[in-house]
Amino acid sequence: MSTYTVGYFVGSLSQKSINRVLANALIRVAPPELAFREIPIKDLPLYNHDFDADYPPEGRALKDAIAAVDAVLFVTPEYNRDIPGSLKNAIDWASRPWGTNSFTHKPSAVIGTSPGKIGTAVAQQNLRSILSFCNSPQMNAPEAYIQFAPGLFNDDGEVTDPTTQQFLTDYMSDFRDFVQRVLSVLPPR
Repeated sequence: MSTYTVGYFVGSLSQKSINRVLANALIRVAPPELAFREIPIKDLPLYNHDFDADYPPEGRALKDAIAAVDAVLFVTPEYNRDIPGSLKNAIDWASRPWGTNSFTHKPSAVIGTSPGKIGTAVAQQNLRSILSFCNSPQMNAPEAYIQFAPGLFNDDGEVTDPTTQQFLTDYMSDFRDFVQRVLSVLPPR
């Protein structure tokens, strides 16, 4: 089986984000065929169409980072029933200028955690709509809405609950299989 490089986005800018903790846990339980590289978004200026003629270095670095990976994983919180503005801003940068959408044919998956019982369900649905417009093939099942509780993950990123650990392990195995299927049909551009 091939090894695939997965670029992952953490939707929160906080270094102490529970979604960053989840991202680290996902990396721990992922199959060995997936290698991970975070795609940073914190230094991006607000997207503005005026930049399309001359992309700033931060925008070019984002597009280069996405081009260098085989697939993308979005690990995002939910802010006011949507994705954080910083994540939407990154997607806007990556999908522009017209005709240079970095997400075209790039396999993707969406997951997130929140203290609330529905996890990040509404934000994930909104993100899926955006990714659909960006022509990114999405792993739509299994869906993963993780209710965060103190102690669910330890400081090393280990999942302390066996049921959650098995679910996340299966989720990442399904993602590997999904990436392999998509790339066998839609080779990278």
